[in-house]
Amino acid sequence: MNPPRRRALVTGGSGEIGAAICRQLAAAGVHVCIHAHANVGAASALARELNAAGFAADSVAFDVTDADQVRDQLDILLAQGAIQIVINNAGIHDDAVFPGMTHRQWHRVMDVSVDGFFNVTQPLMMPMIRTRWGRVVNISSVSALTGNRGQVNYSAAKGALNAATRSLALEVASRGITVNAVAPGVIGTAQTRKSFDTDTIERLVPMKRAGRPEEVASLVGYLVSDEASYITGQIISVNGGII
Repeated sequence: MNPPRRRALVTGGSGEIGAAICRQLAAAGVHVCIHAHANVGAASALARELNAAGFAADSVAFDVTDADQVRDQLDILLAQGAIQIVINNAGIHDDAVFPGMTHRQWHRVMDVSVDGFFNVTQPLMMPMIRTRWGRVVNISSVSALTGNRGQVNYSAAKGALNAATRSLALEVASRGITVNAVAPGVIGTAQTRKSFDTDTIERLVPMKRAGRPEEVASLVGYLVSDEASYITGQIISVNGGII
């Protein structure tokens, strides 16, 4: 008898990096639950695409900053069994130089990355622990490692996520669960193309190009595999040599 298919929740799965991660996991035989908040249609369309290709996927919608809403939706998912792979990919930018940054800009970014991590991951931990196998991958940023002008809020949020990654990894290491973070650099998405022209990328990135979402997804795919069972508590950057 074949073992039951592992289930993954990918927050922010409707975005370009999130979608690449969903495709990577689905191709590896994981049942992928694609999360969205604002872009629910894209998550549903991706689930249909994956199902049509013979993979297992569905979609879910909630606001990661709303703890009650998250809990209600996770209870529905957990009724079908433990979620053993969690990819915390949801995140937002609201850039401004710090002297001009508003209270709302600070908290909006912190709430999604930090509170969102807690709201989604904490309810899933005990069911995961009971299975004695699990993978948590937090999508951070090179900005948390190097800092970046105009992104004090974003750097702080992702830096907190890095610290949480290391601490949670220590707590659950003996339970067969690994916790790691992936810190992308300049990745070729629609948002990046608005912010970085070709000359800027060539100046900033030693490889002289933006990364591809699939290159981030490949690392995530490895970290959630059985082959990566001895890698935990690490912050691994995919940045073309920026650092």
